[in-house]
Amino acid sequence: MLCVIGGACSGRRALVAERYPRAVWHRLGPGESPAALAGRQSSGGVLVVTGWADWLKALLAATADDETVRAAWRDQLVALGDAERQAGGEALLILDEMGSGIVPMAADDRRLRDLNGWLAQEVAARSRSVWQVRHGLCKQSK
Repeated sequence: MLCVIGGACSGRRALVAERYPRAVWHRLGPGESPAALAGRQSSGGVLVVTGWADWLKALLAATADDETVRAAWRDQLVALGDAERQAGGEALLILDEMGSGIVPMAADDRRLRDLNGWLAQEVAARSRSVWQVRHGLCKQSK
């Protein structure tokens, strides 16, 4: 698994498109299973998965308990990793960085940012490489 994280309009997609021009791209829809996407990548290919913030927002709307949300995405990441190994390819997750901005007043918005941060930590821990993109500049952390 690979991870690219950065804020809106930071250059994440351009970086991935340049480094992986033959990648298959998919934007997660609300309620969609990330683990089910592994069949979309060709053998040895890269599957780029975007839309994590909207996916997480829908999951939060459906689930009141944060630990249940975290368990759900852990299960999805494990299944995605297993499918990735079976396919002989690699999943590249493009995540949104939300924690560097203004802290929102609304509790639901703060919850989204907190859980997005935990999701990013979980993905980074499972990834063999992590790139942080800011202002079009890329820094590899792992």
